[in-house]
Amino acid sequence: MEKNKLLVTSWIILLLLSLVWGSSFILIKKSLIYFTATEVGLLRVVLSFLFLLPVAVMQVRNISRKQFLYLSISGFVGSLLPALLFAKAQTVISSGLAGTLNSLTPLFTLILGVFFFHLRVRWYNTLGVFMALAGAVALVYVSSGQHLSFNSGYAFLVVLATLCYAFNVNFIKTFLKDLSSLTITTFSFFYIGIPATVYILIFSEVPHKLVQNTETLTGLVYLLILSVVGTALALIVFNKLIKISSPVFASSVTYLIPVVALAWGIIDGEIFRLSYFLSFLFILTGIFLVNASPYSKLNISSWLLFKKRK
Repeated sequence: MEKNKLLVTSWIILLLLSLVWGSSFILIKKSLIYFTATEVGLLRVVLSFLFLLPVAVMQVRNISRKQFLYLSISGFVGSLLPALLFAKAQTVISSGLAGTLNSLTPLFTLILGVFFFHLRVRWYNTLGVFMALAGAVALVYVSSGQHLSFNSGYAFLVVLATLCYAFNVNFIKTFLKDLSSLTITTFSFFYIGIPATVYILIFSEVPHKLVQNTETLTGLVYLLILSVVGTALALIVFNKLIKISSPVFASSVTYLIPVVALAWGIIDGEIFRLSYFLSFLFILTGIFLVNASPYSKLNISSWLLFKKRK
């Protein structure tokens, strides 16, 4: 019964995160109208840090020196670097391509987990990763009119960001499993947020822009939504998902991001095609196979009915 409850909770969190993060790329794109890529990346960290600061102040004495090191690594690799890389990449490549390349995260999570974090996987886990990846790529390819503009240099920045995400997911599962998801998120931003705030206030043009041009406040609102909802709160929930499921399943949220982005387009008047549904079905099938992990033995017959796990 407890395993079934965790399974349902995991899927609810996965779908919720896909809704939130499916809108993040467009928020980054709109923020870049008012700020540089470096400013967008750092402001995303700073605003998340300020939002979580009250929690950090209350709990900072409970963090050991060893945990401080691990949380600093998690914050730098899992939050700061990807925020800067995605912002820089989206100055050239489209949001759709960025979202598609982001779907590489589970694949890299699987590879890094097996070779560096002693993650045990089975053949159907690997099959699921590639099925869901193929479905995500097909979905974006078809919805874009079978054409995606590609700039290899800037696209590589997104690939590098997905490697950072993949490392961080495995790192949290391995070294920070004893901390709560709130604590992990709060102090990941606390240790990188202090120097980021100093840089923004003293060495950047952000204060000058906000004072001299009131329209810049619009960009700040976009970043505030992205930081509080799409970063701080979403990462608290995501870190919870890592703790109750496998790293590869948690990172599978990236497969659903293109689906959400496409759904927004359909709501906005775009035409729905049968190929969208087929791609979505491919993604879901892949995620089900990914979730059939060695963390809990799978009863094949009940799995086919999507009802219970052994």
